Amino acid sequence: MSPLDEYKKKRRFGSTPEPPPESKRSGSGCSFVVQKHRASHLHYDFRMEHDGVLKSWAIPKGPSLDPAVKRLAMAVEDHPVDYSSFEGIIPEGEYGGGTVMVWDRGTYAVEGPDDVATALDKGDLKFTLHGTKLKGSWVLVRTRNRQWLLIKHRDRYASSNDDITATAPTSVITGRKLADIAADEGGDVEKAASGDQPPPAPPPGKRSAPSATRAARSSRTKKP
Repeated sequence: MSPLDEYKKKRRFGSTPEPPPESKRSGSGCSFVVQKHRASHLHYDFRMEHDGVLKSWAIPKGPSLDPAVKRLAMAVEDHPVDYSSFEGIIPEGEYGGGTVMVWDRGTYAVEGPDDVATALDKGDLKFTLHGTKLKGSWVLVRTRNRQWLLIKHRDRYASSNDDITATAPTSVITGRKLADIAADEGGDVEKAASGDQPPPAPPPGKRSAPSATRAARSSRTKKP
């Protein structure tokens, strides 16, 4: 049985632009990708290359840089390594129909004495990410069956103040938001836009630059 049989069974490749189920190796052999995916619900797909495929987890709320936050990560079917560059539209009515963004990507290194297969079997995979947005030490811990937790370790890349999904919402390969991808490639723009995070609010007590500018203009137009 091929590790990509389930991936193949769920898709009609004459109808979806997703890459075919081919096992292969990237140049590094240890790539990872995080894809922001507005399907029936917004979620983030975390994928790590191992043994010719991408081991994959769906993370409903996306990664967190806060070590105190444990993100649910549901194990899903293996994906082909070529999927790491897929950004575009899965047609509505197809499995996972919606807009897909390459939110982050890079390489990883396993931490500790175990290789990836052994660590996954034990349900405790520690690794270092070398991505554009995600860096430093992390762990995936299995809690039961397909349920895992993705947790950031405490290091210089950890932060309890930065919601990385809100402050860095765009594609690392095209700079687009989900709505831009949908508009460019014939997807459902309104649905995609609902997955785009609003800009972070200014700190309490501080006005944004546009508000301050409007206030200054208003004061100049008032008569003495």
